[in-house]
Amino acid sequence: MICSGGFIPPGSGVKPLLQTPSNFMIRVLRETHDTPESVAHRLERAGGRNRLSEPNYRAVWGWNRLAWIGGKFSDHDPATGSLLREVVELRQEPKYPAVNRWHIERWVAPEFYGSPRVWYAQTIERENGVSIPALGPYPSRGEYEHCFTLEGPRGEFIQLTPTIAEHVARAIEWSRRYPRAKTRTQLYEREAREDRSYEHWAYDLLDDAVPAFHKQSFVTVA
Repeated sequence: MICSGGFIPPGSGVKPLLQTPSNFMIRVLRETHDTPESVAHRLERAGGRNRLSEPNYRAVWGWNRLAWIGGKFSDHDPATGSLLREVVELRQEPKYPAVNRWHIERWVAPEFYGSPRVWYAQTIERENGVSIPALGPYPSRGEYEHCFTLEGPRGEFIQLTPTIAEHVARAIEWSRRYPRAKTRTQLYEREAREDRSYEHWAYDLLDDAVPAFHKQSFVTVA
């Protein structure tokens, strides 16, 4: 991708391509990162391995995570913006909009996506008379799906560490074992028990402290 401009933000991953008195062009480079081994180890410890002997959890950098997308693409000249061609094909594009963030993913078994026949029946699209799977080939070995994007409350960058990765994976595993609906039901039942206990306590207290309310007529005063 080539664009023009005169200011390069610090840490933007952008390097000058060509600079002359009359022309200044820059190329935006994709910033890629491999997952640290220490992070991968802690994720495996927290989530174990799947039936393919691969980790159930993994951490990926946004620019590294590509996914198949099928459809009609328009290619433009990066210098002039003019349309070069339109083509119907499968391409690998970044899966997540937050390309400069770390993401935690969890493996999902292939049967979750149905059979290959169902997959293609639901994802095949036609463009210019060409049939193409919009989500790519059937995930016969399963697929890693998004669980968590590592960023601050205002979307600021947070560095991935082994401790953070393991904490996220364990929190996800806990939530899977204790679904929200079940947890909510248990919370409501506990609150109901507490309410009943309070009512019994309150009535007992009134019986002891204010017997007149139960043995004599009660008259309101305006």
